Amino acid sequence: MTSPEIASLSWGQMKVKGSNTTYKDCKVWPGGSRTWDWRETGTEVPSSTVEYLKKHGIDVRVLQTEQAVKEYNALVAQGVRVGGVFHSTC
Repeated sequence: MTSPEIASLSWGQMKVKGSNTTYKDCKVWPGGSRTWDWRETGTEVPSSTVEYLKKHGIDVRVLQTEQAVKEYNALVAQGVRVGGVFHSTC
């Protein structure tokens, strides 16, 4: 499975290739995407989460949304299986 490209990003709206949904905030991963309710987890990435992922060999990047989308799509274009959590109003 490949990671879906983020087709567009604007304030409060994100479109993911292969999905008919317009997201405000979303999670994407190889093979899919879904709405992300940031009120469940907050918008900050806890250092414990970053440490856990790195301990298991997973590269982690915490970036401002526009930069994160560019980085994510660049990795997708290279065929890298990548996931992300995006908040379109930050």
